Amino acid sequence: MTMPQQVSVLAERVRGLAREIAKFGAVGGLGVLVNLGVFNLIRHVTDLQVVRASVMATVVAIITNYIGFRYFTYRDRARSGSSRELPLFVAFSLIGLVIENGVLYAATYGLGWDGRLATNVFKFIGIGTATVFRFWSYRTWVFKALPAAAPAPALEPEPAGK
Repeated sequence: MTMPQQVSVLAERVRGLAREIAKFGAVGGLGVLVNLGVFNLIRHVTDLQVVRASVMATVVAIITNYIGFRYFTYRDRARSGSSRELPLFVAFSLIGLVIENGVLYAATYGLGWDGRLATNVFKFIGIGTATVFRFWSYRTWVFKALPAAAPAPALEPEPAGK
């Protein structure tokens, strides 16, 4: 492969990653709105503890995100079916849930920052921290890229005498 071809391939990979990040961000942004909205609704209408309300909101956001990732962000990826994809998604989402709510737990119960503004700020920080892990794990393990298609073999021209 020549240098210009290598640069072209690299540029295409960067553009592909940028598209993937944009789509992941769009779905994730909706998930953040769902997560924070459900969290604040639960906090407003119930007396649940902060982290319990947060876990419930995170679960609702995980469900919303799965639909968005499967049918929008990663719709072109291999579909390994519910026997592999869904259990992996749930497992990595639960790790993200622990990361996200661990940050909130530490701020609320470790530092005593439990006011409405503080809990929302630390919930948001937890979401951001867990998002980095989720992006890596979903694209690496859950929604695997399809293998690149092999180039079609070049047809040999037939000899002129036949």
